[in-house]
Amino acid sequence: MPETTTITESKSDTSTQSPWNVIVHDDPVNLMGYVTYVLIKVFGYNEAQAHKLMLEVHNDGLSVVWSGEREKAEFYAQQLQIHQLKASIESAE
Repeated sequence: MPETTTITESKSDTSTQSPWNVIVHDDPVNLMGYVTYVLIKVFGYNEAQAHKLMLEVHNDGLSVVWSGEREKAEFYAQQLQIHQLKASIESAE
């Protein structure tokens, strides 16, 4: 009888390790100054950076305002939603 060899292959789940984007979507409700204020408050951005991201939201309809680990992305999206901004997350890959 021939000898059999078992090959073991393991895969790790990297879905939470890949970068995730936090996206703010344009809406007809929030004023530009308020969106800038929220970005400063939630992320600690300086006014120039927050204003730049707000203009991307306003002009392009959305902006990736932060990228990083999934758990933190979920937290940031929730914080933005608490402030009545339309926010979502998606995988950066």
